[in-house]
Formats: sequence, C-alpha cells, structure tokens
Amino acid sequence: MAAAGPDKPRILVTRKMMPDVERRIAEQFRATLNPDDTPLSTAEILAQAAGHDAILLTSFDKLGPDFIPSLPPSIRIIATHSVGYDHLSIPQAKAKGIAVTNTPGVLTDATADIAMLLVLGAARGASWGDRMVRENRWGATTLISPMGFDVTGKRLGILGMGRIGQAVARRARGFGMELHYHSRRPVAPSDDCGACYHSSFESMLPHCDFLSINCASTPETRGIVNARTIALMPDNAIVVNSARGDIVDDEALIAALGSGKLAAAGLDVFKGEPNIDPRYRSLENVFLLPHIGSATPGTRSAMGHKCIDNLAQFFSGQRPTDLLTGE
Repeated sequence: MAAAGPDKPRILVTRKMMPDVERRIAEQFRATLNPDDTPLSTAEILAQAAGHDAILLTSFDKLGPDFIPSLPPSIRIIATHSVGYDHLSIPQAKAKGIAVTNTPGVLTDATADIAMLLVLGAARGASWGDRMVRENRWGATTLISPMGFDVTGKRLGILGMGRIGQAVARRARGFGMELHYHSRRPVAPSDDCGACYHSSFESMLPHCDFLSINCASTPETRGIVNARTIALMPDNAIVVNSARGDIVDDEALIAALGSGKLAAAGLDVFKGEPNIDPRYRSLENVFLLPHIGSATPGTRSAMGHKCIDNLAQFFSGQRPTDLLTGE
C-alpha cells in the first residue's frame, strides 16, 4: 500500500506497525507498507527496497550478513524499530554511507517491567504453577513441595546499567533487594539507586543471588554468561535475560539449570529466536516469554513515532536524534 505525493521520500516498511504509526507514515512519506504483516526474507526486503530512499525495519527481520552491502544505492537511511541494533552492521552502513537510527528511551519502562516479571516468575515458579492449575494437578501440592525462592532482601546483580538497567534497579528497590551492577563505567550516584559498582563482571557475580541481563549485544558481551562465569555465582542463583539471547551461552545455562547449580531462569530473549534450543521447553525451572519486552500498545506506538521522527529529521537535512552512524 503506497501513499501519494511524488516529492515525498519513499519508505519501505518491512512489518505491520500500530495504526497511528502507519497513518503518520502514509501522510509524511510515499510508503510501501506490509498490511498482512508477512515476514519477509532478506532477499525479499532487498528486492522491495529498489526505488526506495529508506527502510523502516525491525529486530524481527532476519537479515543476512550481506544485507547492507547488497542494498540498492537509493537507500540512504535505515530506521530500526528497536533499541538493539545487533541485527545490523553499523560499520557496513558507515562504509556505504547509509545512516542508521534506533529507538532508545521509549521502551525503558515496559522492558524493565518484563525484567522484574522474569525475576518474580522464575523465583516463584510461575511456569510450573500455571501448568499445575491448567492440568488439574493442584492437589499434588504439600507444605514442602513444590516451592519457589524468596525475592525480597536478596542480592540482584545488574549487567548493564543504562536506562533499562536503572529502571530495573528502581523496581528492585521496592522489593528490598540489595543492588549490585557492572557497566563499562560507573553511573552517577543519582542514577544508581544505591547499587554497588563492580569494575568487572566477574567480581560482581559472587554477589548475585539474581542476575538481570540488561546490556547490549556487542562483541564483548556475546556469550559472557557462560560456564566459567556461571560457576562464579552462588549456588541456587537465578538468571534472567530481557536483553538479547546471544549474551547467554545456551549450553552452559541449560547444563547449570539441569545440574542444580542454578535454581531457575527467566528468559524473554533467545539466540536464534523464535527457533530456540528445544531443551528449554522441557525444563520445569525455566520461565519463558516470547520476546515481549516492548509489547504494549503505547510502547510500540512510541517506538514507531520515534522512527518517523528520525526519518523526518534526516530528510529535512537535520541530524537524526538517535543516529547510530555518526562520528
């Protein structure tokens, strides 16, 4: 579905957006939308990109390593409907002179809410508890089985103290949790919620009854939660991930959950999603969600409008607010 207006920039939108976002896109650009929300392959996106000036895509799009080098020369900017941009090669975009923008800030609270849901769901057995009720096994409960784990007063380690990490810390304070964090550098005291800073990930881990992963996926963080680092955590610790799946080594996490080294895990993101490691589905001590950190109407609309704002700034000759390819 394309909007009229021969002087407007031509925008390819790879997935269906919220209605108010699509209306604004159609008003401001010559837009090729995806009204049926049909997932497009890399080849299909490249074919449809011909004759367009920009692409508005998402982290759900499975883009191959040759995506950016293969883009037609007409593409001048890519707006990703996400905070994370590990699905795009920023160096390749810079080399080709293509601007890339993302959507930070507007999904902070929604994602932090999911992080705390993962903490609570993993600790208190939300997954197995739900199944017991649905499968009419409630009568099998006793005073000593099954049981979850306390959250209040426990130690929470936060990997990545950016906007979302700080929002998780604020929520965790409400549960009386003792806070620790590791980031590339300390945050201002006004933003750390009284958390103790650790200059290395490894030095924080012995203080983590719970580990909340809130960092970006980068070459430095991919696979950082692995057999070696899990071994540094207290026995019966709990790992939750609302950031990116490839930060966790699946083999190591599954082994630790099976051996009893870790008591539980709460996961909203997975490597290779939606084609996750099938062993997660059979583990009773894992609380699973289908990457819904930003999945509220208000948040998804705000993300879409942020994409439009960045595109409008670019095509009016301004520097986009959320430019990732700047100097």
